[in-house]
Amino acid sequence: MAYADKQLRREIITKAVCGKGRKFSTVTHTVTPPHQPTSILGAWIINHQYEAVRSGDGIEVIGTYDINIWYSYNKNSQTDVAKETLSYVEHVPLGYVDPKHRSTTEEVTAEATQEPNCIEANISSSGTGVVIRVEREFAVEMVAETKIVVPVLPGGDDWESKALEFSEDEGGDYEDLDPELLDDEL
Repeated sequence: MAYADKQLRREIITKAVCGKGRKFSTVTHTVTPPHQPTSILGAWIINHQYEAVRSGDGIEVIGTYDINIWYSYNKNSQTDVAKETLSYVEHVPLGYVDPKHRSTTEEVTAEATQEPNCIEANISSSGTGVVIRVEREFAVEMVAETKIVVPVLPGGDDWESKALEFSEDEGGDYEDLDPELLDDEL
């Protein structure tokens, strides 16, 4: 049966994932507390907020987070917490893009697969600031309208006369699935 024949196929416009990407990054920030730090007692990131926008060949994740640094000063005799809100723009390239999608209907989303996390905090070489290393990772998707082609059976099929029954026992044994075969890479 030749599905290339226009009478035996239909073109359907539907919304689908037409682009995906993922990016892991490590960035460095310098925070200058009000007092010259003697030692760093802790550093953490809170209040992470972000949004995704389409940009060129990828998606930009635009966001902010607060960095809190607990430190000692005055020769380890006092402590304080330095707080600073930082903003960022992370460009995540789309590793896969459906070339036939309709760009007028694009919707983009981003998910922080690894929330920003402080992995290192040290006093700067000048002794007045704190250098923070932050890891973060985003997965992005672009949903748009695209065209799919489906085969059409000549004369259709009488589905109503067929006795279709599905039960949980038929092929539903998910414990036997090999996780190595399940590919969720982009």
